[in-house]
Amino acid sequence: MILGLQAPKAVMMVRPTKFGYNPETAASNAFQKDHGGENQQQIREVAMVEFNNLVLTLRTAGVEVIEFTATDQAGTPDAVFPNNWVSFHHDGRVILYPMMAPSRRLERRMAFIETLQHQYHFQVTELIDLSDFEHQNQYLEGTGSLVIDYPNGIIYANRSPRTNVDLAKKVADLLDCSICLFNAVDTNGIDIYHTNVLMCIGDSFVVVCMEAVKNLQERKDLEMSLTANGRKLVEITMDQMHHFAGNMIQLQSVQGTSILAMSANAYAALNESQRQLLSDDSQLAYSPIDTIEKYGGGSVRCMIAGIYLPRD
Repeated sequence: MILGLQAPKAVMMVRPTKFGYNPETAASNAFQKDHGGENQQQIREVAMVEFNNLVLTLRTAGVEVIEFTATDQAGTPDAVFPNNWVSFHHDGRVILYPMMAPSRRLERRMAFIETLQHQYHFQVTELIDLSDFEHQNQYLEGTGSLVIDYPNGIIYANRSPRTNVDLAKKVADLLDCSICLFNAVDTNGIDIYHTNVLMCIGDSFVVVCMEAVKNLQERKDLEMSLTANGRKLVEITMDQMHHFAGNMIQLQSVQGTSILAMSANAYAALNESQRQLLSDDSQLAYSPIDTIEKYGGGSVRCMIAGIYLPRD
């Protein structure tokens, strides 16, 4: 099943006006760091500067960035990561997802989707709301949990407390995709909370931390699936993954060129050979978001919801 192009032509991002360390999510996200005693207002101000600089970097590269602000809702420190609660698909369907942390459930905004329709002329043919599964303690956090190979109709998902296998299969069925499930852990043997932390799929490449997949058969199956359609494999180490080198996203500029967006930490973690392999196909666009990465436990991919919807 071919769903469409891999790289979206437009993206949605949400300003981090309420940003901060969220103890609710820290239990299942080992990438979050908090030493206590930090000035929360200062953290928010720095995060906003980082966000603005990233948006500027993407727009300078030719990416259409549509920004939103959640001004009417307190208690949403992770709203800067919208790809976890919504996904926008090539056929006009929009999926809302069940979130593990109660504070993150407040991030879902129908007003954002309506603005994309009425102001930016994106077509929504169907809204699929899976959020009720929260009441059954079943969670699936969007394209954090699911890394989708759109041209080949394959969904990749790492089992974790935030990625329910039954729900992952349900979304795969909805999108008429096959699914590749596996287990991946960090250096301490803890489940990696989101699949998009350890892998990124582009048109002609895939970045992945194979070392995190401990089961050798699962690792073999994953590699075979990722490379079956001719993509070149760019393996990253566990250390590079912990610097968010797997949390990238390929985008398409308004001029039609390929942009690979990542954080400055991710770029610095790559070696020259890896950078060359990736820059053969895409312009590398990066910006420092150290504060967002440290306190939020997510990076550039987490901050971007790709908009694949058809447009008037």
